[in-house]
Amino acid sequence: MELDQKTFKRLFPNLAKELESHEQKVAINSVRTDIQTGEKAASKRFVHYMPDVIDFIRRCDTEEQAKEIIDYMEKRGEIKKHYAKKLRKQLKDKGVRSFGPKKEENYYLKHGGL
Repeated sequence: MELDQKTFKRLFPNLAKELESHEQKVAINSVRTDIQTGEKAASKRFVHYMPDVIDFIRRCDTEEQAKEIIDYMEKRGEIKKHYAKKLRKQLKDKGVRSFGPKKEENYYLKHGGL
């Protein structure tokens, strides 16, 4: 389906404005034709990744362990009091697996391609 510029602007005014502004563009610096090289580069998704409280809770086996994680991170100021309260409520009401499936040993090595 082809649209002239006037029709495109009428149908998609915000998109047309964005395209015409030449702002927020993402440059493509390279193209990989070798599949293995591309996959290896793309699989480094955990490089510079910092686990958050949910990541740590997902390693817990029991609600008690998860509560210790929440208390510790709140005490250190890594999570705010109201967020810790929300996490404790979810833990009490729905259990430790409500935060996601358990992360197994070497999770980041297995899933990050490191």
